[in-house]
Amino acid sequence: MTQILEAGSLAGKRALVTGSSRGVGADTVRYFAEAGADVVVNFRNKAPRAEKLAAQLRELGVQALVQGADLTDPESVAGMMDAVREAFGGLDVLVLNASGGMESGMAEDYALKLNRDAQLSVLDAALPLMGEGSRVVFVTSHQAHFINTTPTMPEYEPVARSKRAGEDALRERIAGLAERGIEFVVVSGDMIEGTVTATLLNRMNPGALEDRREQAGRLYNVAEFAAEVALAAVEPVPADHTRLVGDVSSFGAAE
Repeated sequence: MTQILEAGSLAGKRALVTGSSRGVGADTVRYFAEAGADVVVNFRNKAPRAEKLAAQLRELGVQALVQGADLTDPESVAGMMDAVREAFGGLDVLVLNASGGMESGMAEDYALKLNRDAQLSVLDAALPLMGEGSRVVFVTSHQAHFINTTPTMPEYEPVARSKRAGEDALRERIAGLAERGIEFVVVSGDMIEGTVTATLLNRMNPGALEDRREQAGRLYNVAEFAAEVALAAVEPVPADHTRLVGDVSSFGAAE
């Protein structure tokens, strides 16, 4: 991976990235650690993978706290935040990266519980740890961000609408966050090469990934999109609180 943030630029900072044992979350938390931040590696059910990543990050000279949590369970989230408080004393960056809804065997309302309700629950649990100058980053997709103006694949629509509901609910908190001196930004990207979601969609709708790649010109890979998420945690927040990554010409106007 290429160094994205200047070495030492996040020294003394503390960052929690939800869903950071693999994929975009793992690369994001690695970028933070490379810049000197102490980090929380959060996972749902793959502890060995999270522990392996944390061990690698500690070799960079930072603290890496591994915390398993079911983000749809407020008690589980509260336990994670208690551990963060004990280990780090607070948080400077919260990246709301974890999402889902395409897993098999889940309840019909699982996507909404995870992509909307759990995002608010994690934010509320983290707020007591966050002070003036800290930042919240919400990660989403163009297919979700623009769902009100641009249709997406039927297989993804329930997830897209639940993620847009989560984004809308979080945006309603912007004024309250600003009163605390906390910044907020949404990072929206296209389908990402190598992610579980893209793989599942392509399996359910053969050719979907290739079609989107052709339409967009190119698609970001996991490391490239994670770099944009990491930069969103430190670069100036756009006036509309939205960082659009990649081509958006085939989508409706930003909302």
